[in-house]
Amino acid sequence: MQERYIATVDLGTSKLALCVAKVIGENVQIIYYKERPSDGIRYNCVFNPKRAAGPLRQAIAEAEDELQIKILQVVVGLPRYNVRQETASASIQRSDPAALIGDDEIAALKSIALDTYPLADSNKELIYGAVPQSFSTDDFIGSEEDVVGTCSDALAGNFKIFVGAKKAVRNIDIMLNDAGVALAQAIFTPAAVGEAVLKSDEMTNGVALIEMGAGVTSLAIYQGGIMRYFASVPFGGKSITTDIRLECAFDDTLAENIKLAFGACLPEKLQTMGDKIIQINDEENGTYEHLGVKYLSEIITSRCREIVMALLYLIQESGFADRLRCGVVLTGGGANLANLINLIKDESGYNVRVGFPLARKFSSDGCSGIGEAEAATSVGLVLEAAADPYLNCIEEASKPASEQKKETVEVAPDDNGQGNLFSPDDFGKVEKKIKKIPPRSRDRVKPAKAAKPVKEDKGPSWFQVQWKKVGTIFENGFDGVLGEIYDEMGENNEGKQ
Repeated sequence: MQERYIATVDLGTSKLALCVAKVIGENVQIIYYKERPSDGIRYNCVFNPKRAAGPLRQAIAEAEDELQIKILQVVVGLPRYNVRQETASASIQRSDPAALIGDDEIAALKSIALDTYPLADSNKELIYGAVPQSFSTDDFIGSEEDVVGTCSDALAGNFKIFVGAKKAVRNIDIMLNDAGVALAQAIFTPAAVGEAVLKSDEMTNGVALIEMGAGVTSLAIYQGGIMRYFASVPFGGKSITTDIRLECAFDDTLAENIKLAFGACLPEKLQTMGDKIIQINDEENGTYEHLGVKYLSEIITSRCREIVMALLYLIQESGFADRLRCGVVLTGGGANLANLINLIKDESGYNVRVGFPLARKFSSDGCSGIGEAEAATSVGLVLEAAADPYLNCIEEASKPASEQKKETVEVAPDDNGQGNLFSPDDFGKVEKKIKKIPPRSRDRVKPAKAAKPVKEDKGPSWFQVQWKKVGTIFENGFDGVLGEIYDEMGENNEGKQ
């Protein structure tokens, strides 16, 4: 099977993650995953393409150097905030009612629903994605799997479509152009993340997937194996960092490091850790400050409780609050915050677990960090893009750029013997390329030497014949051979006289 590569970029508010996977058939192997601080991104949306392109350019260069490949295009996740969901429907009359309904008709029906949906302002809005909800035939209403393979005079479908800002997608294109790569696919990530971290029984029986990033926390509800609802709030891990910075008068870097090292929810459940005191030394002034871990936890808990209450309100608004048999799955970078799971349990009453990428859907030999909750979006993008059999983001390089040698071309004489490589018609094209070569390098190019004439074969020389006779010394005797040589030399000399 043909080997192809998928490169994905997770554009987060505080981090940018680049992931590369090798795909052979249905086998997906993630061979590279690294994160770095992002720039020019707010609320999971690119607002400054030039600043955002810098970290991406560095990430791509580092991956190309380590893997010895060339990244031509990347798969990017669309923003999760400021996205609204709408309902669209479409129906068709089938030309051949006796024919079985196929996947192509389902795809055509989806295209009709998207093309005919009336956007409020097509200049400012764009459809990010669509998820089929149900299909109906002459006999019954069911899912896509139920409809495919049946016969019917008519086919209708209902879809959830997700509408976002067109400017956000345009800024992604500008950023990628500045970074020197093309856009392979733009994917609405909530559905992709669900495929990466949710089990089939959870998606069937009802589950709320909460993805807590730095700038945005999103909610996706699954029921009957289909994503039924999506919403988001503009709060996340960065909001917690900002609260610590403002309350304690720290800078952003120090506040983030303290949150990662000592941050936790529910101070009453910290046990002995709640009595600890953090000492922050100021090396410039020689002073230090004290911060109680319990007080730090109170700051974090206030913001986390606000985020959780907003999500619970959205769950109630969705109409699926009583149908979440599998509770809540928490993923994203915020899932690492200590006691956040307990906070959601206390406030909601649902069972809660952390959603890690399901290892059975991919392989990753020695690729650190890919199994963590913060890598869920990258894994989801890889799995979604790998489903396209024609997508290949990578061109493999034969050698590293530092080890590549200049190619040499041997000039062979043409029919007129002048050693021309190109015909007069091609000369104009070649001249443009030659002008790019520095003048000194061009001046050192020497003309091709004419081939030396081949000498005529006149047979062995006289001395070669005599030395051949010497080889018979042990057969005829040494004196006999010398005598023959002297006799022949005498005859030659007499002939010359």
